[in-house]
Amino acid sequence: MYFKKFPNYIQPGAKDCGPTCLQIISKYYGRHIPLQAIRDFSETTRDGSSVLGISTAAEKMGFEVLNVKINFTILSEEIPLPCILYWNKNHFVVVYEISKNKVKISDPAFGLINYSHKEFIKNWIGNNADVHTQEGIAILLETTPDFFETKFEVSDKKMNFSFLLKYLFIYKSLILQLILGLLAGSILSLILPFLFQSIIDVGLQNRDINFIYLILIAQIMLFAGNTGIEITRSWILLHLSTRVSISFISDFFAKLMSLPLSFFDTRLTGDIMQRIHDHHRIEKLLTGSSLNTLFSIISLVIFSIVLCLYNYRLFMLYTAGSILYLAWITIFLRKRRELDYKRFAQLSTESSKVIELINGMQDIKLKNAEIQKRWNWQFLQIKLFKLKKESVLLENWQYVGGTFIYQTKDILTSFLAAKLVLDGSMTLGMMLSVQYITGQLNGPLIQLINFIREFQDTKISMERLEEIHLKDNEENGSPDIIFPSGNKDIEVKNISFRYTGSSNFVFENLTLHIPYKKTTAIVGASGSGKTTLMKLLMKFYEPNEGKITIGNENLNRIPPKLWRQYCGVVLQEGFIFNDSIEKNITIGDEHIDKQRLMNSINIANIKSFIESLPLGYKTKIGNEGLPLSGGQKQRILIARALYKVPEFILFDEATSALDANTEKDIVENLQDFFKDRTAVIIAHRLSTVKSADNIIVLDSGKVVEEGNHEELVRLKGEYYRLVRNQLELGS
Repeated sequence: MYFKKFPNYIQPGAKDCGPTCLQIISKYYGRHIPLQAIRDFSETTRDGSSVLGISTAAEKMGFEVLNVKINFTILSEEIPLPCILYWNKNHFVVVYEISKNKVKISDPAFGLINYSHKEFIKNWIGNNADVHTQEGIAILLETTPDFFETKFEVSDKKMNFSFLLKYLFIYKSLILQLILGLLAGSILSLILPFLFQSIIDVGLQNRDINFIYLILIAQIMLFAGNTGIEITRSWILLHLSTRVSISFISDFFAKLMSLPLSFFDTRLTGDIMQRIHDHHRIEKLLTGSSLNTLFSIISLVIFSIVLCLYNYRLFMLYTAGSILYLAWITIFLRKRRELDYKRFAQLSTESSKVIELINGMQDIKLKNAEIQKRWNWQFLQIKLFKLKKESVLLENWQYVGGTFIYQTKDILTSFLAAKLVLDGSMTLGMMLSVQYITGQLNGPLIQLINFIREFQDTKISMERLEEIHLKDNEENGSPDIIFPSGNKDIEVKNISFRYTGSSNFVFENLTLHIPYKKTTAIVGASGSGKTTLMKLLMKFYEPNEGKITIGNENLNRIPPKLWRQYCGVVLQEGFIFNDSIEKNITIGDEHIDKQRLMNSINIANIKSFIESLPLGYKTKIGNEGLPLSGGQKQRILIARALYKVPEFILFDEATSALDANTEKDIVENLQDFFKDRTAVIIAHRLSTVKSADNIIVLDSGKVVEEGNHEELVRLKGEYYRLVRNQLELGS
């Protein structure tokens, strides 16, 4: 029986449940292990973590692990808890206590939850499952001495609010103006209650109409002054918030673009989009709520002092009521945090689904799957509705209880003030001033409470952004490196590589040679590793073992930007931006070289198509522009690669969508361009590779043949088999 509150962490992303479960169990055993370290151990991908990934991570953390399929009877009677369960076929949770009627779990998506046995079995195994026969998956964990001794290499840096203040401090003059405005507004507000008191206690008692007129004019001037200060403050705040927002999100995009490609393999697009929303939430707190709260605190302090000077018993009553109100609001903060995480996970999934729906519209129509896809979206909306309903119910309880406390406090304050007037301890003017003061205190108090809620929401956003802002950038190599000169043969030496989250190696001890200023073709069946090799050459990924050299220099030591500066690349999944044809080809070049542009367009054999368009080179293409055929898109990408006039050229199925005649013309044009350049061509078509100086044949990540076209055809091996269906080869 676990009497102390069992730990729970909420997963920051939609697919972080597995690593978060390990973090929960580690905390149970007395160690807080950073989630990022566990993510790295488990090799979490955009599909989440596998049972194998979680088990591998647990072993690296110092646990002894056993993966089992068991029924509920064995789980409840024989298995040591806590353990991790595979939940609803798409999630992981920690079960930590099973009693006669209840099962308690720590869910990284929802918090600590109690289930009846029937509900628990339904989620773990399935509907109507037999407790004695049908089985679910469990990951059993037991600590070893290594668990308490292992040190985890993670950054000591934390993204706290001091990280954010730098975005404000560069606008010190604007902030100073805002603070001065706040102080001036507070002073003007402070004068008002004394004016109210003087109207009653002086003007009315002495029947002095001229004094009342004077006070009235003073009040109008004070209100006008306050209004002017408020308008000016709003205008300054608009400028400040806009500048901070642009700087903040611009730095986020800069950081995002500096991360290695492997980072994007492990994140849903919707997750990243939600983090942009997190930036807006933080910016709102920095430039809006925090300054308004500063004004509220100043007002709260000033009016509290005035109220205390009027009568300390009124002040004590008001303070007690306010503390009770704050306590009531605080009760709901933890639940709000859990709901926020749930909503984030669902909104992230929904964003990804909407993007998928729009991008996949063609295939949806071809398969007549409109209704099915719409229902999938509606199913997500139902989940979001349930979260909204839960959130509204929580807010209603919070509002009803808070309003009751608040109104009761105001009623008792008014009653006590009236009683003090009757006792002669206060004048009627003082009573009216007290009511004005309590009214002025209510606004700042509500603002302060809202700020606490926004601060909590922002802290959650900070936790999510910390993962990105503190993540290591793409490996920069050696800063003092100079690009190799002389011979620049590319040598792949005994490399082994597997993708994150996969247990299968694409390459194991692969060795091959790509000679300088020669054309090398790489062919092989689908899945043989050709595209992966291209991405390794482009430093999108690093080999797990072995090395790649350019001349005598290890590719790891060459900064990615420096290496890519010398490369012209066309990948299978090349992207066309929503911009003009001209800017798509010359991307990355602020000053367009017209001569290089025309040369690349001529080689790519796309000049006639572009010039047939009404806007020619200024024609907008991409998702929001003129639709392109597969062949037209490939020719734009070829022109983009050649515009750089690169020393190294890497093409991955760059002409696969072209018709035979167009491909023939482009291949002939490329022969001249390839002279005195290193070219690596991946292709299936014989017409693209037959003229290469050297052809490397890959099969299951290994080099099985190598030579020129004639030599390989004579071998009648794997290469012969690959091209046999394209040409009528002699026996």
